[in-house]
Amino acid sequence: MIALVSGRVAVRRSDHVVIECGGVGYRLAVSGETLRHVPAIGNEILLHTHLAVRDDALQLYGFATEEERELFLLLLGVQSVGPKVALAVLSAGPPRDLVAALAAGDGARFQAVPGIGKRTAERIIVELREKVGVTLPVRSSITVTRRDDPRSLAREGLLGLGFAPVEADELLDGATGDRAEDLIACALRNARR
Repeated sequence: MIALVSGRVAVRRSDHVVIECGGVGYRLAVSGETLRHVPAIGNEILLHTHLAVRDDALQLYGFATEEERELFLLLLGVQSVGPKVALAVLSAGPPRDLVAALAAGDGARFQAVPGIGKRTAERIIVELREKVGVTLPVRSSITVTRRDDPRSLAREGLLGLGFAPVEADELLDGATGDRAEDLIACALRNARR
């Protein structure tokens, strides 16, 4: 498996980049989010990768962060979501924002992605809401432990999303709901204001 590609940017397009490493150019399909992190042609870059082996091709996907790669792999595990749709989902924003949308159950955020209808958006939320806390590294995930009360879980989730402890407490002060997911969703709505 190819886990990383490091080298000089040789080609930079809207859906892929070519990285030259030791005289070999590797074409990597990328999301719009990763493309924002790719420097101009001629500059050095390191991308995390996933290699998909098919009967007729080897396809290499590149990601600016490990979190984005892990989210891509989780998306591939959802029925009706292939690599093209997964990259389109990742193009909608940084992994932190997508994890927040999962936690909030924001189906509209996923339906805005070309190729995703209401059913697929709901499937993504249902199947990935619990998995993101287990699979993604702590700094961009929501960790769910069953024995804690909902407010503690929500605070932990907000901390995992990158909020400072004081910010998390302030956001939860005005939040309402019986479940951690409801509290996080309410807190995130308050944060947008």
